[in-house]
Amino acid sequence: MTKLALILSLCIIFTTFISSSNAISSCNGPCKSLNDCDGQLICIRGKCNDDPDVGTSICGGGGGSSPSPPSTGSTPGMLTLNDFSEGGDGGGPSECDEKYHDNNERVVALTTRWYDNGSRCGKMIRIWADKNGKSVTAKVVDECDIKDGCKNNVVDGSIAVWRALGLNTDEGRVPITWSMA
Repeated sequence: MTKLALILSLCIIFTTFISSSNAISSCNGPCKSLNDCDGQLICIRGKCNDDPDVGTSICGGGGGSSPSPPSTGSTPGMLTLNDFSEGGDGGGPSECDEKYHDNNERVVALTTRWYDNGSRCGKMIRIWADKNGKSVTAKVVDECDIKDGCKNNVVDGSIAVWRALGLNTDEGRVPITWSMA
């Protein structure tokens, strides 16, 4: 009976381990999307970690050095509309180049964690409209700062970006996918 009890115990432990593999991950646990992580943690490079935009320190800052998602592959997000021209709703000049941009330029501001402390300034990204599959490249010129009301997972695009994607600016927010170009 002792061997049988041992085998049953091992089976229970194994079953518990297997069933817990679909659970939400905690600090440094595996993840593929933001929804895989517990509470205010986010998925950074395949592991759940503190969200630098929220300022959590649940994991002790383990992933704070590079809060943006990997630039390889594609990332889902929301496209919002911004007027980067002087006097437009973008506020002051763009953070990357200290300039205003004409509405005919294909430029974007990235949400704080994707902006990654300016590491993407001046770089081109490719944006795909989930609605119609059209794509366009645009230059990163600014940060869409959450402290100023920008939501997470936002690519804030100029009117030229919206037009190139064949989208109606009256919609205000549309699902997109983006990657480094």
